Amino acid sequence: MTKTIELIFDFVSPNAYLVWQPLRELAGRQGAQIQITPAFLGGMHKLTGNAPPFIRDADVKGKNAYANLEMRRFIAKHGLNRFKMHPKFPFNSINLLRMLISLEGDDQIKFIEALMPAIWEEELDVSDVDSVARVLTKAGFDAQSLAAKAQDPAIKQAVIDSTEKAVERGVFGIPTFFIGEEMFFGKERLGQIEEMLEKN
Repeated sequence: MTKTIELIFDFVSPNAYLVWQPLRELAGRQGAQIQITPAFLGGMHKLTGNAPPFIRDADVKGKNAYANLEMRRFIAKHGLNRFKMHPKFPFNSINLLRMLISLEGDDQIKFIEALMPAIWEEELDVSDVDSVARVLTKAGFDAQSLAAKAQDPAIKQAVIDSTEKAVERGVFGIPTFFIGEEMFFGKERLGQIEEMLEKN
């Protein structure tokens, strides 16, 4: 039986970028597949009352400074030195999610692999349709077809439904992972995820 790590995912989360390659490496070690569940983080925050940590914790003395320290430790541990905080963060990721949800399986992984470095290492402006199209075309996608699918009402509804279902399952932020029905939140949970996979 194949082990599966379900990843609740949105491109706008810097922690989704930071966890991506370590997660891929973990999955490789454990012989597990990664299942992508796109969810719009902005919509999730509205449904749950959550907010980005830098906003939510702004008035808590020392908390954001410590979060930045932990981020630097994670970056150093995993050699993610190309990471840059995006100048337009938090950007609107909805069209990317619509394109992502129109794909399946390995194509979703390939789509994420193409865009994550472009966004979080090269500061891709996701609102620039032509720039996004160039990245996707270079990765072997039909960018025009994907852009058209992103305007399909059924695809738009699929992202809404996926986000709402994630919230119903207890998800409040990204990255969130499921092993079966067991939920893990945050990039710091990779060790716990690997321990659980080793038991299965």
